[in-house]
Amino acid sequence: MKKIVFVFIFLGSLVFQSWAQSTDDLDLSTFIHPIDSTAFIRDAGYYNWCNSFIKDDSGTYHLFYSRWPKSLGFTAWLTHSEIAHATASRLEGPYQYQETVLKGRAGFWDAVTAHNVQVRCWNNQYYLYYTSTNSGTENWSDSFLQEVARVGYSHERWNDLRNHQRAGVAVASSLNGPWKRPDHPLLEPYGPIEHVAVNPSVCQGEDGKFVLIIKGDDVRSEKRRLIQAVGTGTSPLGPFRLNDQPAFADIPTEDVFVWFDTTRKRYYAIFHAHGGDFIGLITSVDGIHWEKAKHYEVCKKQIPLKDGSIMKVDNMERPFVYVENGKPVMLSFAVKKGADSFIVMFTK
Repeated sequence: MKKIVFVFIFLGSLVFQSWAQSTDDLDLSTFIHPIDSTAFIRDAGYYNWCNSFIKDDSGTYHLFYSRWPKSLGFTAWLTHSEIAHATASRLEGPYQYQETVLKGRAGFWDAVTAHNVQVRCWNNQYYLYYTSTNSGTENWSDSFLQEVARVGYSHERWNDLRNHQRAGVAVASSLNGPWKRPDHPLLEPYGPIEHVAVNPSVCQGEDGKFVLIIKGDDVRSEKRRLIQAVGTGTSPLGPFRLNDQPAFADIPTEDVFVWFDTTRKRYYAIFHAHGGDFIGLITSVDGIHWEKAKHYEVCKKQIPLKDGSIMKVDNMERPFVYVENGKPVMLSFAVKKGADSFIVMFTK
């Protein structure tokens, strides 16, 4: 009898594995085609970064993105980033800046900067996930923050700001606000991550649970090494319980965007390979255990142009997949080239 039960369990496991593999057929590389500057969202006075798109009930498309003054240099993302809001009548744009919705808020955990934006909607409420930092117990002047921004990673106080980074979520009943901001971060780093909890991405699975992927320093590494932690909760506001093991520690992932594919009944997450030259795709059936997707490499970090040339870039990060009616319909990135950074959109 025990042998028969074992055989049924074994066969059931094989059937499930076969089904799981057969549903993993998403190929985002099909979005990559030659484009021109009409697919760029740029600003003469600001670095644009961290893109997240959503459509309201009237059919208007809303873009939430990070930006900071070019006059302060690119590394001012840590000190002077703000979250801006733009709208368009079509997904492909053009997008018109409307307002800045979040900045650093003196006296709170998010006193310095607002960055890493992702917007979601559940039950007619909008959730704006973001990353911010503060100066701990010190009260730093804007002139000092400008000094940190211009010097960048080598500044002696850079890590004082860097290690105070946390993720939060603002809530509104309209994409035009007002946005209610939390008095406390979404979570503190614990479990597999330490020092920072940044780049939050949240989605809801078919079972109603919310899955969070968030980045921090690997507690197991003597040298600084960023990894992704994964957690679950019953509300988009948390609390989220982090799994003790990293989501995918052996894959060099950063800037993850996660969503549940309602057609394929599985989770996907797109990322840029930290230290690598490609954008990658990973997948999970339960939201906790992840592996490389069948079509793992989405694209190289470069932009094909309609004139037949290839735009070589310094950075290509913050991948975002816009899903409409259950189907991915647009793929976007934040790109840095020379003294400019801008958002790039690929639509089919």
